Amino acid sequence: MVPVAMRITREILLVDDNPADSDLTREVLAASSHPNHVTTLLDGEAAIALLRRTGPYGTARRPDLIILDLNLPRIDGRAVLAEIKTDPELNQIPVVIFSTSHSAQEVARCYELGANCYLRKPVSLSEFFSAVQSLDEFWIGFASLPKQEI
Repeated sequence: MVPVAMRITREILLVDDNPADSDLTREVLAASSHPNHVTTLLDGEAAIALLRRTGPYGTARRPDLIILDLNLPRIDGRAVLAEIKTDPELNQIPVVIFSTSHSAQEVARCYELGANCYLRKPVSLSEFFSAVQSLDEFWIGFASLPKQEI
């Protein structure tokens, strides 16, 4: 086991326009045993600006992991995903789609665009917490993530 002082704090970008879902996700991640810092954005346009470090995000740290909803204002999650996965500077960042859509076509489309994982948001509170805990345990606890520049 790696001592807590030696663990890397992972930067997580959460892009979701639903305040209840964002708050719950942040709450579960805050209780994690894996050090992380979560930046929450409400729309796809802001997500692209942060990833490109433009406007108010000029000094933002690139995320180690992106949790992305699909139905976002301004630029939807599918377009954000496509932009990330076609950009050589961004395409190694793992993107987890976290959406209420249960459409098999939607799931397939997201994987075609380069999603690393597709999780359906559960309806029940306990299942929602379990889903986010599982996401955290796998992506932050076990997966080897590409080293991001600071």
